Amino acid sequence: MRAVELLNPAIMGVADYYRHPAVRRRMLEFLGGDDPENATAVYLSRCDLASPYDFFPRPPAELDSFLDHGLDVGRSLWDRRFLVVHLDLEYVNFDFPAEPYLDSSRTFALQRPMVEAVGELFAGFGLAPLHLLSGRGHHFVWQVPRDSEIFRELTELVALPEHLAAIYRKPHPPLGEPVSLDHGRAFAGLALVIEYLAQCIKERAAAKSTLPVELTAVMVGPQQRGREMVSVDISEYADPLNLRMIRLPFSAYLKPWYKYGIIHPDSGDQIPLMFAIAVPATDSEQMVEVMRDASRAAALAETADARIPVQAEATARLLAAYRQSRLAAFHQYFYAAGHDPPERWPGGYDRLAMSRLPSCVVRILSHPNTLLLEPAAIRQVVTTLLALDWHPRHIAGLIRSKYERDYGWGGKWYLYDAASRADFYTRIFAGLIATGLDRLQDFNCVSAREKGLCYNGEEECGLEELRNILLARMEQ
Repeated sequence: MRAVELLNPAIMGVADYYRHPAVRRRMLEFLGGDDPENATAVYLSRCDLASPYDFFPRPPAELDSFLDHGLDVGRSLWDRRFLVVHLDLEYVNFDFPAEPYLDSSRTFALQRPMVEAVGELFAGFGLAPLHLLSGRGHHFVWQVPRDSEIFRELTELVALPEHLAAIYRKPHPPLGEPVSLDHGRAFAGLALVIEYLAQCIKERAAAKSTLPVELTAVMVGPQQRGREMVSVDISEYADPLNLRMIRLPFSAYLKPWYKYGIIHPDSGDQIPLMFAIAVPATDSEQMVEVMRDASRAAALAETADARIPVQAEATARLLAAYRQSRLAAFHQYFYAAGHDPPERWPGGYDRLAMSRLPSCVVRILSHPNTLLLEPAAIRQVVTTLLALDWHPRHIAGLIRSKYERDYGWGGKWYLYDAASRADFYTRIFAGLIATGLDRLQDFNCVSAREKGLCYNGEEECGLEELRNILLARMEQ
């Protein structure tokens, strides 16, 4: 346990808070049962992990152990009866990570254009998800029955790569079960539809937002309080289904104390204990103070409803809109190609002419750990290679080839799937360009310096020329 945890007495009261019976009842609703033994969620896990290698899924039957020890609690997206859909909106500050916890009123006010855009879109599709509030933002959750027609349609939206099917066939913790391939296919199809929804949110919210609105936590230039932005964070769809989770309603939110680099050990007591809460039909910003008060959060649990709504018909309408979109056409183009197999990398991806690349991209590709893990750096690579007329799926293949080489990754790519990550980030950044939502305003040397991606001093290095090439192609 880190020193900052011991110095903050607030988190020592979590177990007492969990003794409120209503808190446990709401958690069980979200787990899909009235008892831990009959929950439909496949596993529980802590969300606020100091390291991803601390991920140890446990059966839902162990819920009371989590509560007795005062731990934060999440549930798997992997479910026995449903395809669970999750949309995450949050504030991110790259220079001052504690900012959302120290000034929560401003943090949530800055997200208002995104929340309004989400509300308008949901109303248009007839979606009525469960709305949750937690430390940095909003979560919207709904589910689709696995025996429904919309689930079947999602399974047919995109082919499941064989390497990912092989992962799903393996036994997975906590009980050594495989992931159903149909469930894996539906999750892959859902990822494309959620990407479309995220683009719609960005398009509607960007003009009204004070801060940049991005898909995932993409580094931006300086704003009012450092490099800050609001994220439509769909990054959970970058990984296999069995690895991702959602925090339970009324769970403690302990990220500031467990995540390295957010708060200084001497300032941990400036941030109150926080809880994820289910938001009733009211202004969510009014609920921020409830989220930061254990007694008020427990009182809310008495009347709140934390069941995940079934939204099959509304999800079908969302899917229908996606099918008619420019993004769907781009996805067909994206998946029409494949990665080169590893045996062809020495004669293919490895022969990329670095002399044609700007110095920032040369640096990223030459030092992929940790640069090629940063969304802003991946975006720089994707945009550059698109300008050089690379097919986006081969850009993903190149990135995968870096992930799967020995750059000191440790066990990272034994836990996560390199090919899935490479496909996801390449697809979303190339997709924003293909649909015209990214007009390349940040693809220049000044922006690269602001984001910490420039290693060439004040010298211009060809980004403007590449930008003009790509813009001209977008106008064709």
